[in-house]
Amino acid sequence: MRYRTQLITLVISALGVVAFAAAALPLPFLLGPMTACLLAALAGAPLQGLGWFQVLMRTILGVTVGASFTPEVVARLPDMALSVALVPLFILLIGVIGVPFFTRICKYDPVTAYYAAMPGGLQDMLVFGEEAGGKVRTMSLIHATRVLVIVVLVPVLMTVVWGYDLNRPPGAPASALPWSEMLLMAIAGLGGWLIAARIKLFGASILGPMIVAGAMSLTGLIEHRPPAEAILAAQFFIGLGVGAKYVGITGRELRFDVTAGIGYCLILAILALIFAEAVALSGLAPQLDAFLAFAPGGQSEMAIIAIIAGADLAFVVTHHLLRMILVISFAPLVRRWLAKGKT
Repeated sequence: MRYRTQLITLVISALGVVAFAAAALPLPFLLGPMTACLLAALAGAPLQGLGWFQVLMRTILGVTVGASFTPEVVARLPDMALSVALVPLFILLIGVIGVPFFTRICKYDPVTAYYAAMPGGLQDMLVFGEEAGGKVRTMSLIHATRVLVIVVLVPVLMTVVWGYDLNRPPGAPASALPWSEMLLMAIAGLGGWLIAARIKLFGASILGPMIVAGAMSLTGLIEHRPPAEAILAAQFFIGLGVGAKYVGITGRELRFDVTAGIGYCLILAILALIFAEAVALSGLAPQLDAFLAFAPGGQSEMAIIAIIAGADLAFVVTHHLLRMILVISFAPLVRRWLAKGKT
């Protein structure tokens, strides 16, 4: 039964790719599966992610990001310092605006409101939120909606408003890359993931491969990103995973939780645009890099868009990585503070 449901999910996702490609819409391998699975889930279709294989696909992104950290990029890290220094302020404002939005307007309890508002890793926020006594289903829908709306909104703004081309190939084909490098990339992906998971590093499937591939790139062992086919496969399964999170959604959840998530996303988008514009006007980074660095979507989804758009991947990922580290690091402290508030 599980395999049949997964097959249905794959077929629906593939149809989404075909539909987006036929309509010449941007990011067909990411937004196609995402949209198709979302619509199918809302229609009540049985969908299911592919478990460990879906996580495996994320290692490709980790390797892609790591391969972008060349000696030239590392030499530019001090130039990012001022922009990166804005990330803590960005997170603080998200909390100051987001928590009251969910408590006063959406009438969520403080625990659910905090962990729904904080744009950290989805799984990490759900774990911390559940341990603190929050409503897991509500938090899951809010975060899924945040990622979905931001990932859809960002390409629309980039193509319609700023005229960026998001239909370019994500990299060189496998036939153009040395087999020795692709083998090293596979080792970096699998080995980095397993090591990071063993030491319980957050975002292990991305950060582990990123660290190992980054070391390989800095030492000259690899000089290319993973092949385009691998990056497209990663897009496909990431999009599938986001859309499938809406399986089993009820009418009440759609009216309250998803609507609340959409409203909150608009707030986040405005806040991100303000910070991105400040960075761009200050000359700290080009507009595209600044916008993607502060767009509060999922780390993997933003990395995919940065790759396709030809943005400075190291710049974008550095900001998102710091955002996740800060949010996740403070989550246990906030959990204790919220627990004291209940007593």
